Amino acid sequence: MSTNYPYVYQICLDMEQIGESHTNLVGFKPLTILMEIIGAILIILVVIWCGKYRHGFTWSSNPALEFNWHPLLMVIGFVFLYANGMLIYRTQRNTRKRRLKLIHAGIMLLTIALVVISLVAVFDSHNLNPVPIPNMYSLHSWIGITSVILFCCQWLAGFLSFLFPGLQVSLRSAYMPIHVYFGITGFVGVIASCLLGLNEKAIFALGNDYSQLVGEAVLINVIGLLLILFGGLAVYLVTREHYKRFPKPEDEALVGSRTQ
Repeated sequence: MSTNYPYVYQICLDMEQIGESHTNLVGFKPLTILMEIIGAILIILVVIWCGKYRHGFTWSSNPALEFNWHPLLMVIGFVFLYANGMLIYRTQRNTRKRRLKLIHAGIMLLTIALVVISLVAVFDSHNLNPVPIPNMYSLHSWIGITSVILFCCQWLAGFLSFLFPGLQVSLRSAYMPIHVYFGITGFVGVIASCLLGLNEKAIFALGNDYSQLVGEAVLINVIGLLLILFGGLAVYLVTREHYKRFPKPEDEALVGSRTQ
């Protein structure tokens, strides 16, 4: 009986932590729902902007319209999916840890795919234009490409640390806060890059009409405000300690048997 006491005590402690996590989830669900609603509205407004005011979508046959894939796919992948990927451990807290790792990695991999397509679209729209447009000269592009590189490095490091077998638990534990920090930092960089890109596009496409607050100008500004709201909610939800998913007994079993 005594030999099983530490194990039983650990289970009780884990269950106590799980119960504590539930009592501290005040506001989590409504804020998450609000974030998702804002994210959905954000995507819809970008579709309206690109479809109604920027004349729709095509590929390399029309470089000007090919560009429209860039803001849409960036908002879907690098904003909406990125945020949901960060929050997956908190929104799906009753799912087994290993499955959560796979879902998290899958969402982030899908994000990379959408980002790559969006980058192809913007480079094509510049290079295939009748009068080629220079690439990578603006602050928007510098912050954006830095965020992309950081995101890809994050995904690779996370895969090697948390999914690739053989890495010592101590190394995983040491890397975890680094992974979380740079994940949040990269997301903030993405929001900043999106805001700069919106402002840049508004100035170039609308010229003096932007200062007159024509319909498209108002829409662009609303998209920018929603980006700030969505990003702020995502960062708040992912950084609050009392919203954290506490360990479950089966998590330790998985670490000991399947991930080592």
